[in-house]
Amino acid sequence: MTFDQAVLFALFAAVFALLIWGRWRYDLVAFAALMVGVVLGVVPAAEAFSGFGHPATLVVALVLIVSAGLVRSGAVFLITRTLVDSARGLGAHIALMGGVGAVLSAFMNNVAALALLMPVDIQTARKAGRAPGLSLMPLSFATILGGMVTLIGTPPNIIIATIREEQLGAPFRMFDFAPVGATAAIAGLAFVALVGWRLIPERQNAAGATEAQLAPYIAELTVGAESELIGQRLGTLDEEAEKADVAILGLIRDGKRQYGRAAAATLRAGDALVIEAEPEALDEFRSALKLDFADAARQEKLTAAGEGLELVELVVPETARINGRSAQSIGLAWRQNAVLLGISRQGKRLTRHVRQSQIEAGDILLLLCPRGRSSDVTEWLGCLPLAERGLSVTANDKTWAAIGLFGAAVLAASIGLLYLPVALGLVAIGYVLLKILPVAEIYDHVEWPVVVLLGSMIPLGAALETSGGTLLIANALTGLTAGLPAWAVLAVLMVVTMTLSDVLNNTATAIVAAPVAIQMADTLGVSPDPFLMAVAVAASAAFLTPIGHKNNTLVLGPGGYRFGDYWRMGLPLEVLVIAVSIPAILLFWPL
Repeated sequence: MTFDQAVLFALFAAVFALLIWGRWRYDLVAFAALMVGVVLGVVPAAEAFSGFGHPATLVVALVLIVSAGLVRSGAVFLITRTLVDSARGLGAHIALMGGVGAVLSAFMNNVAALALLMPVDIQTARKAGRAPGLSLMPLSFATILGGMVTLIGTPPNIIIATIREEQLGAPFRMFDFAPVGATAAIAGLAFVALVGWRLIPERQNAAGATEAQLAPYIAELTVGAESELIGQRLGTLDEEAEKADVAILGLIRDGKRQYGRAAAATLRAGDALVIEAEPEALDEFRSALKLDFADAARQEKLTAAGEGLELVELVVPETARINGRSAQSIGLAWRQNAVLLGISRQGKRLTRHVRQSQIEAGDILLLLCPRGRSSDVTEWLGCLPLAERGLSVTANDKTWAAIGLFGAAVLAASIGLLYLPVALGLVAIGYVLLKILPVAEIYDHVEWPVVVLLGSMIPLGAALETSGGTLLIANALTGLTAGLPAWAVLAVLMVVTMTLSDVLNNTATAIVAAPVAIQMADTLGVSPDPFLMAVAVAASAAFLTPIGHKNNTLVLGPGGYRFGDYWRMGLPLEVLVIAVSIPAILLFWPL
């Protein structure tokens, strides 16, 4: 073993140990290891920051931005609001939500797909009167499985494709992962829906603690002049309201509240629906029925003039300018270009227009304002901001434009017309030009710790390859499996990769394991592609712990899980993934 190899192995061992320990953030650990490698001379100074411009790093960042655009456009609401039904049995619900999550994860970042579907799953569990923990872990596993199917579904696939291009001359294409990935995903989804959820320990959990401990807002949504709802009875909207988890309390017409719920009233242009809902549900209901906010004229001006809109939640103290007054009387709309959408007043119902209602100390206000102006509006009102909940306004009038632009980019990249990073970059630019995503918000959606992790680990991985370190690992694994059939060699490679991925970041695992797979294939004198496919599936199949994949971490609190709960469903799932993947690999990617 050379000096460079010894130093690099020591660095990787230190990185792995610190990542397992979890005391320091993974991006800082990786960056520190890179700097030490440069100082010790095992990573050339000229190549130290090459990972930050690497195609894999760029694609991961762009996928996160594009995923945010698909969410903001309402493209996913279009799917979930028509499919989710709280009356459906748990197994059928898991199969449906898991299927939707898997399909979404194939074409957008799987963390973003779970973050989008998790509130829907929690709301459905609450309506059905069951613990969200019975369905959240299956949903997490389903989104991880779905990411295996395409090039952009998960970072390990992107990394493996670029490593193949660097070492073998050509990358994997968009759907090269589909035959094996889809086989593993379908088998995994069937297991999760039929058997897996039954292995989750049943206990009362605190999922509700993840939701804001606030009363719902009383808000108003108006019927536009060209709305398709004109002429329909208000009561016909109850089914859509139930899907979105909102309550329709009544109707305001010509400034006057109609008697009772006015369910039999025929809707007219300008009517205001009085709604009780959480912010996310309110936006989903508005998007589904194409309703306007309470002040439609002001909303239109804000949309046309600004770089997008944002929702903010404010608590009203005794000293606030708005305390004891209404939004209309203080000129909130014309002075600050902000619209009061809703008021949360612990258990009390409002009988007047929201913007004409007198605000009391302790009220929580939901405001719509130009992006970047929330702090100025908050200071002017003298209110206190609530903790950031990631609220956003769905641009539902651009849903099909967002879907069409993304679909065209995927098609162009699939047939080789455009280089994938370029195609995704054009989608991001298109979303900005169409005002689906505001310019000021673009970089907010990039998960910078992942970018730093990738940018730091790629040069270290390249140095390990150049120094011959990956060859040493490959020779050790080849010697361990000497005389075994091909399927057994692949199985050992998958077990080792899965074990690393269960305790490390799957991105770091792919960076180390992919070159090892190529070296093993070279040593055996066979095609490297089946070995790379084995690494691709195994690096993503991290189901044993909550730290193996971000999606598992995301559901830990809301599901009320303990660290040891994951292996109960995760261990048989990993065994199943290996069992179905190896025959598929040997069939579609022969040695």
